[in-house]
Amino acid sequence: MTYSRFFSFLLLVSSCFTFAQQPATAAETVNKALEQKRDMAKTSLVKNVPFENIGPTIMSGRVVDVDVNPDMPSEFYVGYASGGVWHTVNNGTTFTPILDSSDTQNVGDIAVHWPTRTLYVGTGENNASRSSYAGIGLLKSTDNGKTWENLGLMDAHHFAPILIHPDNPDVLTIGVTGHLYSRNQERGVYKTTDGGKTWKQTLFVDDMSGIIDLQHSPNNYNVMFATSWTKDRKAWNFKGNGSNSAIYKSTDAGDTWTKVSTEKSGFPIGDGVGRIGVAVFNDDVVYAVHDSQFRRPDDKKKGDNDGLTKDDFKTMSNADFLALDNKKLNTFLRTNGFQEKYRAENVKQMVRSGNVKPIDLAKYLEDANSMLFDTPVVGAEVYKSTDGGSTWKKTHEDYLDGIYYSYGYYFGHIHVSPANENHIYIYGVPIVKSKDGGKTFTSISAENVHADHHALWINPKNPNHLVDGNDGGINISYDDGANWIKNNSPSVGQFYAINVDNEKPYNVYGGLQDNGVWVGAHNARENKAWHQQGQYPWKSIMGGDGMQVQIDNRNSNIVYTGYQFGNYYRLNLDTEEQTYIQPKHTLGENPYRFNWQTPILLSPHNQDILYLGGNKLMRSMNQGNDWEAISADLTNGGKKGNVAYGTLTSISESPFQFGLIYTGSDDGLVYVTKNAGGSWTNISNAFPKDLWVSRVIASQHKKERVYVTLNGYRWDDFKVYAYMSDDYGQTWKDISGNIPASPVNVIKEDPKNENMLYLGTDNGAYLSFDMGQSWEVFSEGLPNVAIHDMVVQSEANDLLLGTHGRSIYKANIEALQQMNTDLTAKPITIFEVSPVRHSSRWGSAWSQWSDAYEPSKTIQYFSSTSGEKTMTVMSENGAVLNSMQLKADKGFNYVDYDLTLSEKGKKALEKANKELQIGKSGNGKYYLPKGNYTLKIGESVAKLEIK
Repeated sequence: MTYSRFFSFLLLVSSCFTFAQQPATAAETVNKALEQKRDMAKTSLVKNVPFENIGPTIMSGRVVDVDVNPDMPSEFYVGYASGGVWHTVNNGTTFTPILDSSDTQNVGDIAVHWPTRTLYVGTGENNASRSSYAGIGLLKSTDNGKTWENLGLMDAHHFAPILIHPDNPDVLTIGVTGHLYSRNQERGVYKTTDGGKTWKQTLFVDDMSGIIDLQHSPNNYNVMFATSWTKDRKAWNFKGNGSNSAIYKSTDAGDTWTKVSTEKSGFPIGDGVGRIGVAVFNDDVVYAVHDSQFRRPDDKKKGDNDGLTKDDFKTMSNADFLALDNKKLNTFLRTNGFQEKYRAENVKQMVRSGNVKPIDLAKYLEDANSMLFDTPVVGAEVYKSTDGGSTWKKTHEDYLDGIYYSYGYYFGHIHVSPANENHIYIYGVPIVKSKDGGKTFTSISAENVHADHHALWINPKNPNHLVDGNDGGINISYDDGANWIKNNSPSVGQFYAINVDNEKPYNVYGGLQDNGVWVGAHNARENKAWHQQGQYPWKSIMGGDGMQVQIDNRNSNIVYTGYQFGNYYRLNLDTEEQTYIQPKHTLGENPYRFNWQTPILLSPHNQDILYLGGNKLMRSMNQGNDWEAISADLTNGGKKGNVAYGTLTSISESPFQFGLIYTGSDDGLVYVTKNAGGSWTNISNAFPKDLWVSRVIASQHKKERVYVTLNGYRWDDFKVYAYMSDDYGQTWKDISGNIPASPVNVIKEDPKNENMLYLGTDNGAYLSFDMGQSWEVFSEGLPNVAIHDMVVQSEANDLLLGTHGRSIYKANIEALQQMNTDLTAKPITIFEVSPVRHSSRWGSAWSQWSDAYEPSKTIQYFSSTSGEKTMTVMSENGAVLNSMQLKADKGFNYVDYDLTLSEKGKKALEKANKELQIGKSGNGKYYLPKGNYTLKIGESVAKLEIK
């Protein structure tokens, strides 16, 4: 029995037993995986494959922290949730990434000891978002990010603020939020006095309650306030409150702690206490912003003229429903988006016949957000203490509506001006300020300031100078928020999905977290020149949280895309028409469940046929105008909670047969139909239970072949789950191979080489040349960032990576696609070199003040061994025109040749052709004239044409 058959047999046998949910991945496993990946990068056959970041940048990405040089505020650091740390010395005009040499790009907090230039990064965002990735501990650098030292706390996963002693950078007090999806002990407050060699946990609340904020008095490091937060996040539910959410105080620099939000303090206590942020003006004056999850009192009084609400129908009898005024009922139906066929008389007839009950009208409107938005919580509220936290008083009388919009767990910071204790700032979706100690607030959002704010710095020497970090990057104000500058040059977009069309040049499409859907040419220049032209080369085509994109291959102006929870549209980019196409359930039927990232797919057999996955698979035969469900529920049926769950996450149709379709769900199920939905078969019984199906791919090389990847991120399970089947999923082979532990988001086949597979995890991109038996890691130009999607543009032979934190990367893979046993058997293979168009501009500058234009041609070659090699450039008659020494690595290599020839080579060409005169260019170099040349490395040769 072969290994693959034996493994398939084991999987089938194991499916007879009950699977327990996989435990959270231990810190030791994570550390081993990081070491494994570093070792892989040293020997990878594709380590030299160059990746280019193609942007886009203008929409930026989620900022979690800023740290500004108080003596030179034009210098500051910015931490992005999953995009690393960036440094500017010119007030945000340009930024340099400084975390790229580390093992992660996931950031929770940054702190700088400016006198010694010691930089600390707490990895792992402390927001509890769907994509708040776990970190790898606390990192330290003393050389501005050239090197990083890991100081431990690897099981912390998510970090709150880091407090550095002003006189000693080795003394740190740190807030640890802990695991996002599971219980753990390594959370609370930690302190070190020896630069992280040893740590002491000085505050532990419980294994579900971490520290979400930590601040000290500006002039007294001994006085600190920490806030604990009890939360429970699951894939189907988020509870962001609990009785152990509280405020603690220390008077000995974090060595000991006392709870100050007690029953007698005036600050809320109990199960409804949510996330808390603190701001310290001095030892006595302290502010707190609280995301109160206590319910508002029901003081609604109905009048005869009041409109109907969804809740009215939950307890309404048939008789009362039939007695409703038709005009009033129709107003409700139209206002709430009921389909045209559901009007008062029609619905009443359905109730009379017994097919529908009044409560079904309420259920019809239930969606993924309703449990959050329809919950009447108190929301944001601000408290102030003037006695060092002993007592607290709410600063305002009215509700602070419109700050959080029920997503308070995503925000929770407050700031007080160093110059005035009554000047405070809070933010959620908007950013608002108060000049009277929190009694009243005014908005300081502006037309070029993105919503969803997470960080703020107030200049202590000029309190009108603000640096704001939000989901759209960095904004700077010098007039206390009246006007803002936008500083979005870093490429830090958080892409969920990408796609390409077949135009020339081809365009890249992608949906981003909180920044909509964008499209741009793959070769668009990513620089500041567009400021002068007034037209950024990428264009926004949809708002919200951007999701998947499908492009009609007959007409690339027809695009299908949308935003979260299945809100999809058919766009005509030429006419700018938008048609809403989300499938709607029938009144009386349970509402469809749509995932945050709802999958869509245009049929490869007919571009009028569109598939969309709710909890059932929907199909439209006419571009989304009409829909039918072609399956029953293809999930485990969902779970009670405030997040959509029990939904489809991936759809794939075989290019070999119409109606051979696979689906994957967020609760671990994979189904196949071979008859366009006539019948379905569960092919996932052998897999670990309850894991998120991140991708299912029907092979484009073999009809019976299918690939599946599973993702355990929402259980804090970081194992690699990747499988292949050659019999429609009846049996499976594990193809995770030597990939270091990290949740898998995507797998793709190469369209030309059947043996090549690409795979993206939360911490990098991999390639297999042998159908998953072994894997190589990409690294050149590519940081350790989450890869959410991959696509190959077949005609250009480009691989594009959609990252969740560093926008989009591109690499040409034409040479890689030629990998076979013949290639590895030869010492050296130079790949075909495309012609180069000669230019008289080579080596010249348009003025004495500009740099000379110097051409370059990348020569690609494969070497079966590492070592020194020589590349020779020869004329048609064999004369040596130039040569260069190469340091070859085993695998694919790339050398940039500047198309010059030596003095000796110049003379050889002129001697062979008496009419040829090669002049020295403005930069003092000789360049190859038009003609045919030969490149030689070892015994391998390739032609180079200059035309």
